[in-house]
Amino acid sequence: MATLTLKNIKKVYPNTERTTKKRKKKTDEPVKEKANLQITDEGVVAVQEFSLDIADREFIVLVGPSGCGKSTTLRMVAGLEEISDGELYIGDRLVNDVAPKDRDIAMVFQNYALYPHMSVYDNMAFSLKLQKVPKDEIRQKVEEAARILDITQYLDRKPKALSGGQRQRVAIGRAIVRSPQVLLMDEPLSNLDAKLRNQMRAEIIKLRQKINTTFIYVTHDQTEAMTLGDRIVIMKDGFIQQIGTPQEVFGHPNNLFVAGFIGTPQMNFFNDCQLTLEGGKYAVTVLGTSIPLTDEQQAKLKANNCKPGHVIVGVRPVHMRIDPNGFIGKIEVSEMMGSELHLHLSVGDSDIVAIIPTVGLNLSDYAIGKTIGFSFSPDLMHLFDPETTNNLI
Repeated sequence: MATLTLKNIKKVYPNTERTTKKRKKKTDEPVKEKANLQITDEGVVAVQEFSLDIADREFIVLVGPSGCGKSTTLRMVAGLEEISDGELYIGDRLVNDVAPKDRDIAMVFQNYALYPHMSVYDNMAFSLKLQKVPKDEIRQKVEEAARILDITQYLDRKPKALSGGQRQRVAIGRAIVRSPQVLLMDEPLSNLDAKLRNQMRAEIIKLRQKINTTFIYVTHDQTEAMTLGDRIVIMKDGFIQQIGTPQEVFGHPNNLFVAGFIGTPQMNFFNDCQLTLEGGKYAVTVLGTSIPLTDEQQAKLKANNCKPGHVIVGVRPVHMRIDPNGFIGKIEVSEMMGSELHLHLSVGDSDIVAIIPTVGLNLSDYAIGKTIGFSFSPDLMHLFDPETTNNLI
């Protein structure tokens, strides 16, 4: 239906203090800092230099912690927030100054935003009635959307008679009856319980196969991002940290933030490690043990002209394995997750998590207070520069 192009999009909320009536600051008054926000002379910068090309029918997920600018970016695409700088194109049309109703988009909100006094049918048909669409066409579109979302039996009910998941389906149905070029979704599953979130994720995956629309989806839940997105845009403090497929951001995180944010449980980090270079070969010392690196890692380090010195080593919990001849850790917490056992280990000054399959395990060997040996393959390690936080390989 539509491609989108965001070129150096920026959002600044201007300072609201009156310069003529500024309160005089006492010299001993502490300075208040606002987390996740960059404050300049222009005002508070919520989104900084956001550039992204979105293909037709692509499913893009914006993900990051609260206050990172993802919802603000979505609202700028919707036209609900003014763009401070940069250009936004839907197809070949510049839409910076186009009213939201004329952008041919639809939006699904976190709190459903249904009209409580209207039936499900009337909620879904409302926007079409405003556009003076013929009644027969309205009924056809509403019934088709209801069939796709499996809410046909609820068309005569009021929202208060529906569950949270059913209300969210109605909200999605109200958006798709318009056949928008772009469908925007702002944390639509955050108000649902865990089981219902899983079900609705599957429904959204099915939905995108049935409608010819480009999706932009905002969430702080990295599980939603990994399961839904063709590509994921990871944000922090208004800046893009990485854009890539779920496999790319999981397997090759750009920096420490992405490595720690993507993946549950988060990546283990060994802080006091040394990168060494002897005889033209790199090795890394982890917990006092020197580990030679693979040929591919050697080539990347040489291509980046990496110097020996302090590095941070990252290893994902799923890449840990039990090894009696490996590092020794004391079990502080043991979490049974059915098919997996999550072990929280104390190793020197490091606290790490290992995920191991439970098949064939004697669980009594992994009780709290026990010690076990573990190791990991060198090719599954990530090396990060402690100053720039960038991934070196």
